[in-house]
Amino acid sequence: MSETLDLSAYVRHAADGSNHMDLAVEGVGCASCIRKIESGLRQLPGITEARLNFTNRRLAVGWRAEALRAADVVEALTRIGYRAHPFVAEAGETQAAAETRRLTRCMAIAGFAAMNVMLLSVSVWSGAIDMSAETRDLLHWLSALIALPAAAYAGQPFFQSAWRALRSAGVNMDVPISLGVILALGLSVVETINHAEHAYFDSAVMLLFFLLCGRALDHAMRRRTRAVAGNLAALKAEVAHRVEASGEVVTLPAAALRAGDRLLVRPGERVPADGVVLGGSSAVDESFVTGETARRSVRPGDAVHSGSLNYDGALTIRVTAAGEDTLLADVERLLDNAVAAKSRHLRLADRAARLYAPVVHTAAALTAAAWLLAGTPLHDAIVTAIAVLIITCPCALALAIPVVQVVAAGALFRSGIILNAGDALERFAEIDTVVFDKTGTLTLPELRVDNAAAIDPDLLERAARLALSSHHPLAAAVAHEARERVPFADAVEQPGKGVRVMIDGAEARLGSLAFCRPEGGVADAATTLGGSLIAFAHRERLVLLSIRQTLRPDAAPVVRALASSGLDVRILSGDRPDAVAPVAAALGIDDWRGAASPAEKIAALAALKQAGRRVLMIGDGLNDAPALAAAHASLSPISAVDLAQAQADAVFLGERLAPVWDAVIASRHARRLMHENLLLAVAYNALAVPIAMAGLVTPLIAALAMSGSSLLVTLNALRARGTRAMPRAATEAQA
Repeated sequence: MSETLDLSAYVRHAADGSNHMDLAVEGVGCASCIRKIESGLRQLPGITEARLNFTNRRLAVGWRAEALRAADVVEALTRIGYRAHPFVAEAGETQAAAETRRLTRCMAIAGFAAMNVMLLSVSVWSGAIDMSAETRDLLHWLSALIALPAAAYAGQPFFQSAWRALRSAGVNMDVPISLGVILALGLSVVETINHAEHAYFDSAVMLLFFLLCGRALDHAMRRRTRAVAGNLAALKAEVAHRVEASGEVVTLPAAALRAGDRLLVRPGERVPADGVVLGGSSAVDESFVTGETARRSVRPGDAVHSGSLNYDGALTIRVTAAGEDTLLADVERLLDNAVAAKSRHLRLADRAARLYAPVVHTAAALTAAAWLLAGTPLHDAIVTAIAVLIITCPCALALAIPVVQVVAAGALFRSGIILNAGDALERFAEIDTVVFDKTGTLTLPELRVDNAAAIDPDLLERAARLALSSHHPLAAAVAHEARERVPFADAVEQPGKGVRVMIDGAEARLGSLAFCRPEGGVADAATTLGGSLIAFAHRERLVLLSIRQTLRPDAAPVVRALASSGLDVRILSGDRPDAVAPVAAALGIDDWRGAASPAEKIAALAALKQAGRRVLMIGDGLNDAPALAAAHASLSPISAVDLAQAQADAVFLGERLAPVWDAVIASRHARRLMHENLLLAVAYNALAVPIAMAGLVTPLIAALAMSGSSLLVTLNALRARGTRAMPRAATEAQA
């Protein structure tokens, strides 16, 4: 059967007749890769554009439609040595990019206006003694000419948010910000018209600039996470091999499949959609879907789920409709309910705003009333009340939490943790219980040779190099042990049996026991090893390699560290109880449960919540996604399925489990700094309000006060850059 690559759905057609496509490229590790890829593609006839973004590994490529096909570009990259997939930006990423551009424009305009208005204000302050009233009025009007349109544009993020809050009969932090800015500008215009000595244009635009800096930093943290997660999702996107009526096999994205399509799933490939087996028999690994590590034998008539890994034989399946009774539909319903419940979490900044706004507004009203009762003219009383609002504008309060979040997020990023949610740090700091999934979380996602240390290194190296020539999933575990990543020349693979090659004049075989030692005689040895077995035979020597999932290298010390810090550590897995029990015993976890379905995991977390527990859930499978969304806080390894990564509050990189400890400890430290910053902001207002109520505030005092408070909370937030090491007792190696 012939095979073609259909990428037409991802191609953008320009008016000049050229085509364009964005690709996510795997294996880009250094700057030289950029030159290699771009120069390699430009050698193709018809290429008009080839630009690789090293940060997110996305390649923008353009070509003349009559000269090339999209498939030719991907195949050229393969020849160069890089695997590429079409990149599809999600709607959320598109909206986030638009919001980033808007915040950047607003921040730039506010910064430009603040610098120029401040220069004019300095001229007023420095010449206050001998400056004529006409010159002062001119400088004030020039300030108004710059500040009013700049504030009208740059303040939109705050004005729109405040209006939405007021329209829904609520109050958020943007309400006092918007009110303070508008009143400051309005008062300044009135004072300028009345030839007053002071105006507040500089304070208003500088406040906007500081606040927009914090807002942009907070948004950048969340968008960076979405961009990384989106690019990883594109790199891992599966393709499907659809069998047409003519017998031709067409390769297309799994997202383009429809119910009733016939698919060919080869050994070593993942099933791209839910379906029913029409032909062939094999064993499938459904651990990503159900958490069960044991492979299931499937034959014609058996159902298979998307994400399952096909091991032995080629399968022909028919895609089934996505009905309400499918596994994915059940997971989606559980997920929607969990997300809805979790969205009710109230962020620390919003809780502070609920208290802050009414206090400030009450103080301003009392100031006006007091000055009126004291016999002050109405104009002077209103000016003093507005001054209270201006000097208490929550610049420090608004920056107190976002700055800590950004600094702590940077520290966690250096530790291999990418935050997905703006309030993740707050929720991580509140947890008192940690619930681990087993498969792919406490254990490594890839299979490994469990008895590698007991095998002669030279013999293991030959087996590993021979495994490089095999497409069997179990052979990938053996190939991982190769020190020299060079396969043997002329190796021959016999499907369903193994791979063989001549080494030093003698045939070497890697594969099933029957393939490597047809005469038998290894049954007794096979019974002493667990896991899946692969044999390697060369000359008279034969070894059995036990293939299984192994614990993450630092799982034991991390679990001990978590327990020693006062956290209750548990295991909640969909895997078989007899597979969970030895892992729990090895890690010293007494409270564990196996064979838990997605609904049962949700129920278990609900029971813990009912008991007053705040749970950190850590999982990687499709069956873990609802639990990740339902938990008070959640973590997922980078090897997790896309849906699990999307629902987790953070994703951690690498094979080690230490980022779990870093996330908990760094978040606790960050929460303390948030509280300290809030106290600093309150202390600033406690000092500033009496001065403003006494009518002693000038533009210089207001500017210095707001700048000083913002600088103070920013410097305090920088302390979030460090994390505490695990206790020494917890890091000692196990016997």
